[in-house]
This record gives sequence, structure tokens and C-alpha cells, in this order.
Amino acid sequence: MIRQSPPIDLSKPYDAAWVKDKTILITGGASGFGAGFVRRWAENGATVIVGDINVAKGDALVRQIQKETGNQRVNFVHCDVTDWQSQVNLFKEAVKLSPHGGIDTVVANAGIAGPDPMQKPTDLSAAEPPKPDFKIMDVNCTGVLYTTHLAYYWLPKNPNSTACSMDSDPSKQPRDRHLLLLGSIASLAAIAAQPQYGAAKHAVLGLFRSLRATSSLQGVRINLVCPYFIDTPIIPPSIRVVLAGAGTGKVEDVVDAGTRFVADSRILGRALVVGPKLNVKQSHEGEWELVARSTPGSHETALWEAYADDWEEVEAFSRGIVRLLNAYQVSRGWVGWATDVVKAVAYGFGFGR
Repeated sequence: MIRQSPPIDLSKPYDAAWVKDKTILITGGASGFGAGFVRRWAENGATVIVGDINVAKGDALVRQIQKETGNQRVNFVHCDVTDWQSQVNLFKEAVKLSPHGGIDTVVANAGIAGPDPMQKPTDLSAAEPPKPDFKIMDVNCTGVLYTTHLAYYWLPKNPNSTACSMDSDPSKQPRDRHLLLLGSIASLAAIAAQPQYGAAKHAVLGLFRSLRATSSLQGVRINLVCPYFIDTPIIPPSIRVVLAGAGTGKVEDVVDAGTRFVADSRILGRALVVGPKLNVKQSHEGEWELVARSTPGSHETALWEAYADDWEEVEAFSRGIVRLLNAYQVSRGWVGWATDVVKAVAYGFGFGR
């Protein structure tokens, strides 16, 4: 039953213009790499409906992109992803705004991070602990489940679309049925001091792995992007200091990974991890090694295929990625650490946002 395309050959280019005439619904698209997605897809002729709780940012982004690209088929709709009816209204409005009356791609992008109540000291002298704020779980897990449930209702209803197929021609098939989930490096490995965020992103990974087993029965292809720490406002200055010297990923690389999935209708049931750009070479044993740019046979990449072995060696994969990132931190040394600390402090004062 599982229809999964072969491992992604990242050396083969794709054409972002394949998104032309697609209708794409994205949650949480008002900032961060969500905004990068919207801009890239609008530039290439897609109809994009942005659902976000931040009205000011969402409206400003859409107006700016309409002006810059000349694409007037970019729209903002207020949406609280933790509210079922709010998401239902978003999907209904997207269908109304779609030139062909359907939705080709749904991107469950909305997510938040922040101080975790599970890590706060508890007053043990109190009669009972106060009710914790699980907003992170509400947005990153329940909100994604709402989006996914609605996607599997509206995507099969997309008029003139056909069931997903690895044999499709993305240059000739604008009508699509595609769900793109946004996981995280926290989907693969634990992040200290963020148990709620990690639990939510592990849940997204579990959702993806479960759905891809039966997704093709409904003609819907599903894919996953797992960003490492990306240089966006979601990373507060305090975490930037902790990450100093380790490097962060770039928005444009997340946008590149997401756009490959949205544009290329031949990719089913795959996932990409996005981290900082590293110059690597694969050893005879298949391990990736951090090497100098002048090393023969090496190449620079920020993307790794997470499921090339269908998760049979998931722990080995995670160890390999962590080993590369640790090696990168060591290579940057104290100079890299000091540079990142200065940037983090400047970010805290509003510079560089």
C-alpha cells in the first residue's frame, strides 16, 4: 500500500516555476521561513492563501509581495490554528479565492516556541501546582492535526486533479493533492529545556510516518521538512547565546527544500533535514565527513535526505548529523563563538531582525 518515491537526488535541479497556477494554503505564513515560502511561490505564479494569527504582519506581507511580484493572487486570512472553526473558515475562504475552486497544496507551517512551563521551578510548598500553559503543544501539535484533517477533506476534492503518482510530469500537471508538514530537528533528537516543543515535533514525525503508509489510497502525497535551528525571530537572544559557535541554518535553504516538495509532484513520502551549509564528503563506509572546500569529491549542502533507508537506521542518521554539526562548531572555534554572541546581543536590541 505504501507508495513512496525513491530517495531524493539533490544534485538534480527542479524548477520552481512548476508551482505556477497551483493554489497553496499555508498556515503561519506571516513571518520566518513561512514568509519566505509565500514570497517564492508568489514570484513563480502560484495562488497563495496565508493563514496567520498576526493580522498586522500577515496583511503587510501580502501587500508587499503583491506590490513586488505583481501577483494579486496572494491573500491573507486571519486564522488561529488552535481553533477548529477558524481553520475551517480558512479552508473555505481558500477555496473561494482559488481560481479553479480547489486547493493543490496545504502547508502545515504554523509553529511557536518559547519558555516551557515544564522547565520552570515549582513551588513545592503550594497545595497543588498551577495549571501549566501548553500553548506550544496546542499550536505545534493540535493545530497541525486540525490542518491535516482538513487537508485530507479538501485535497481529494480539488477539481481536475488526479491521484498522486511518481510518474507524473510536474511541468504539465499544476493540479495537485499535496500535504507538506513542518517538523524540526526536534522531531529527530531531544532538545534540552524544550520538552513540550520536542514532544510536539516528535508527534509531527509520527503523524507523517503513519499517514504516508496510506496516503496514496486517497491520492494525496505527503512530505516533511525538518529544519535545524534557522536564523528567524523564533530563536530568542538567550538561545542564540547558547548556540553561539554552532551555526544556524538559513531561511533560503528551508524555502528551497519546501519548494522542491511543492513543485515536484513526483516526490511522495520523503523528508529533508535542513541545517547550516557544510562542505562534506561521503566516506567509503557511507558516513558524511566535514572537509575543506578544496577536497576532491566534496560538495557544499544544507540538505540531507532523512529517510533514504526508510528509517531503518534512524539513530545512526541522527548521530551522523549531530557529529557533523559538532565538527562544524569545533572548526569555527572561539572566533565563531564570539561573533555569534555579539550578533545575539545585537538581536536582543532589535538589530538584524
